[in-house]
Amino acid sequence: MQPIFALHLAAALLALLLGVVVLSLTKGTKLHKALGRTWVALMLVVAISSFWIVEIGKGSFSVIHLLSAWTLISLALAIWFIRCGNVRAHKGFMVGTFLGLAGAGLGALAPGRALSTFLVALVG
Repeated sequence: MQPIFALHLAAALLALLLGVVVLSLTKGTKLHKALGRTWVALMLVVAISSFWIVEIGKGSFSVIHLLSAWTLISLALAIWFIRCGNVRAHKGFMVGTFLGLAGAGLGALAPGRALSTFLVALVG
């Protein structure tokens, strides 16, 4: 496994697990804020590292990279909204980004994708 792929996968798995925790916490607490900042950092690693993973586009960017760009925009907007006191918009962008992460994870398990191929080789 290439290092960038391992970094991407590790950050994505941690973000998925931490996202469930953050979304289940009481909002606005110190713990929610601290874990939320950690989640944003993990999501930045996931999104940015994806630009070096080009297996779908056969060596170039693919449509999936638009999701990474949108993730960066969504995270910035979510932070901006909470700093402006717009909790509803912040929540919408954070939940949407989390669902996008979960959806991308499911898509990564499709036959022929790098993660699917890795898992098949690992167990078979």
